Amino acid sequence: MTEARTDQPDGGTEDPAAGPEPAAGRPRGGRWKVIFVALLVVAALGAVGWVLLGSKLLVVRHVEVSGAALAPRDRIVAAAGIRLGVPMARLDTGAIRARVERLREVESAEVRRAWPATVRIVVHERVPVATLERGGRYQRLDRYGVTVADGATRPAGLPELAVASPGPSDPATLAALKVLTGLPDRLRGRVTEVEAAGPAAVTLHMKGGLTVTWGPPERAAEKIRLLDSLERSPSGRSLHGVDVSSPEVLITR
Repeated sequence: MTEARTDQPDGGTEDPAAGPEPAAGRPRGGRWKVIFVALLVVAALGAVGWVLLGSKLLVVRHVEVSGAALAPRDRIVAAAGIRLGVPMARLDTGAIRARVERLREVESAEVRRAWPATVRIVVHERVPVATLERGGRYQRLDRYGVTVADGATRPAGLPELAVASPGPSDPATLAALKVLTGLPDRLRGRVTEVEAAGPAAVTLHMKGGLTVTWGPPERAAEKIRLLDSLERSPSGRSLHGVDVSSPEVLITR
């Protein structure tokens, strides 16, 4: 049998079994799929943005405060300045934290979003370590010399601070408080007064009448060891004064 062939003008042959070639310029299906997916993504992002920023679904409805003992909760909430009904996503947590930390009782604070509608403020309050009598009132100071609270009666359990110009920028105040907070509990609990004529002249007055001339805050570990050894010795109980300002030379009286 003879195979049928059709001659073409250019000398080629046409295969009858071959299908028609796709028309030039016809849009491909994959391109429309990409456009459709892109539109879906844009719509989804718009919906998410509306829910976060424009709707009433994710707005502040509750403000929780934890860690507060000295500062009343109402004062902390007022200082935070959070308006109920504001979209959670629009909250400036850094600005809220800064406002809360302006309260004298607060040393630091954390502000967290608890989705869908709660803001949590975690407060780390200043810890009073000494008291200062001024104008008939007793101020409670933290380790930085910041006044945490004040009252008409002397607070129990806090030694008194005796310095010429008390305050967080006074070198003598900071030296006295550094010495005090650096003591172990067994010694700090016996201090009735911490006195500082200057940053290198700190003196501790202890229960029982013992006076400890501490000197500068440096070399605290050596000075503590000296005091511990004196307490263990029989003669240490009868001492009225001890000078550990230079740990190499111990002076007692």
